Amino acid sequence: MFGISKSLFIFALSKSIKTISIMAKINFNKHIWEGWTVQSFINELELPFDLKVSNSSEFGNKPFKDKNELKAWCMDNQPYYKKYISDVVNYFAQKIDL
Repeated sequence: MFGISKSLFIFALSKSIKTISIMAKINFNKHIWEGWTVQSFINELELPFDLKVSNSSEFGNKPFKDKNELKAWCMDNQPYYKKYISDVVNYFAQKIDL
């Protein structure tokens, strides 16, 4: 199997299934505020999030200590609507395995 051990393959597969399962639970089309959907907020936060994650990983740091810190970051950086949106936080938490 391409030089990959069976246990490593099973681990990677289970991680992929977990990711798909979490993503399936996120309602990307859910209306949040004045025409903005979960997907709209994710799109706005994606680039700043990726920059924060890549800058943190360059120095060997975690970008967020826990999900509460990620939640606060999302609320601070969301345009217009500064309240907690669980689907947005869960999407980004899944991306960094929080």
